[in-house]
Amino acid sequence: MQRAELRFQWARLEDLSAVEFHAAMVQREAVFVVEQNCVYPDADGYDLQCWHLLAWVGDQLAAYLRVTDPGSKYPEPSLGRVLTAPGFRGQGLGQLLLTEALARNAQTWPGQPNRISAQQYLLKFYQGFGFVPVSAVYLEDNIPHVEMLKS
Repeated sequence: MQRAELRFQWARLEDLSAVEFHAAMVQREAVFVVEQNCVYPDADGYDLQCWHLLAWVGDQLAAYLRVTDPGSKYPEPSLGRVLTAPGFRGQGLGQLLLTEALARNAQTWPGQPNRISAQQYLLKFYQGFGFVPVSAVYLEDNIPHVEMLKS
């Protein structure tokens, strides 16, 4: 996939249209609730204190993540709900999404480290971006996770 086909949108919740946020929630539910078979409240209140990064191909949401503000969930800005929509996997969108998110974070919070609660099977993926494990493995929604920090 060529980057020209991908359009990033970096917005606070109040700056997203209902249709745009609905697209994000549809993909979050499809990936984290249905695909990973996790029953949990996805609408956890953090969306109100986040930047949302949406990656569009045409009018389809191809990838998404949110970044919680420093001090809301962790002392650092924290990436979460990182996903590539099932129909767009295998095209390197996860790498493009994370690269864009880290660049946006550096602009928004210069000099701040970034934190992520990563699913354990993605450890090497995040290490490729400079994240290092800072916790033991723990279960979140019955899935092994590791907290990671990028200075």
